[in-house]
Amino acid sequence: MIELETSLLDGLGRVDAHTDTFTGVQVDSRRIAPGDLFVAVDRGSEFVKDALARGAVATLVPHDAFAALARIARAVRERSSARVVAITGSMGKTSTKDILAALTSPSTHTIAAEASFNNEIGVPLTLCRLEEDTEVCILELAMRGFGQIAELAELARPQIGVVTNVGPVHLELVDSLAGVARAKGELIATLPAGGTAIVPDDFPISRDDVEVVRVGPPQSTRVGGRTVVGGVSFNFTAQHQIQNAATALAALDALGLPRPESVDVDFARWRGEEQELAGGGLLINDAYNANPVSMRAALAYLAERAGDRRRVAILGDMAELGRTGPAYHREVGAAASELGVDELLAVGELARGYLDGGVPGRWVANVHDALRQVDELVRPGDAVLVKASRAVGLEAVAAALTQIPTTT
Repeated sequence: MIELETSLLDGLGRVDAHTDTFTGVQVDSRRIAPGDLFVAVDRGSEFVKDALARGAVATLVPHDAFAALARIARAVRERSSARVVAITGSMGKTSTKDILAALTSPSTHTIAAEASFNNEIGVPLTLCRLEEDTEVCILELAMRGFGQIAELAELARPQIGVVTNVGPVHLELVDSLAGVARAKGELIATLPAGGTAIVPDDFPISRDDVEVVRVGPPQSTRVGGRTVVGGVSFNFTAQHQIQNAATALAALDALGLPRPESVDVDFARWRGEEQELAGGGLLINDAYNANPVSMRAALAYLAERAGDRRRVAILGDMAELGRTGPAYHREVGAAASELGVDELLAVGELARGYLDGGVPGRWVANVHDALRQVDELVRPGDAVLVKASRAVGLEAVAAALTQIPTTT
């Protein structure tokens, strides 16, 4: 990280500094490296001694953790000449970030957000990883309501803003698809004059002082178990990743960087991970999150990958859909039926609606009850999709199927 003075922390809270400067920021004491500042978030004050023992040169117990992290990150950003790409959208933003990082890394020093570091803690932590020679920083911006993206973008000051798509997500917070578009549009509103907005074909933009790149449905081919998009060979076959790849390529072009012939993308955990199961079976672990559009895409991918295998879907609640939640769950259940799902295990109260769509299946209240059903539900040779909103915790079911620990 770019070196900062511990005097920057004055007025932010209780500071214990053993040097005048620090060169890294962590909120998890287990990740401390020599030279780091430890910022105690939530119960972090209980781990100050641990952070010091691990080599922290300073600790901060802040009055307001979010404000403290923002001040530190803003100082780093102001001293960096890196070009910043900020990505938001209803779905696919983490995968698009992962794809873009794989595309830029061969030709430039790139810093990209870890996993889904996309909120008022994750975005500052990513900015705090900027180094003197960092050329590109790729951020992911989350939305839990109006104003959040604007605040994160004001901190990050991106030159390139990417909106992957607009879909029925967080409707209980912004009420409608128009509200989703308005919230995502906060990113475009913060771009500097001369910046670049990369958006879907139908995304509304009223500014005339930014370059607008619209990404329509891309052409693609499959060659030897890989997918070719825009002349680049990628190590995936999932249909929904094709649009993400096209969006990432548009950002790569906006950065003026060359397109490599081939890249292997290291996607974040629990986003379409595939693993073999007993008897030639297949697990598609997409347990990180879910919304109506991504559910349909995942079910279509299950149908494609299953081939002649029996199709089993273990689906949990889709959260934050507000009053539209029951209808969307019924629609996803109908899609499962149309795509030939042989049996569906619905997990959670809203998930009952899947079974109203006509798909064969059963219901349980929570992930603990789902775990009791796994041995009876899944047979050797089955193709199994596991997907739900993050709060449901269905990664535990995927782990039970593969006997892989669920710790992150």
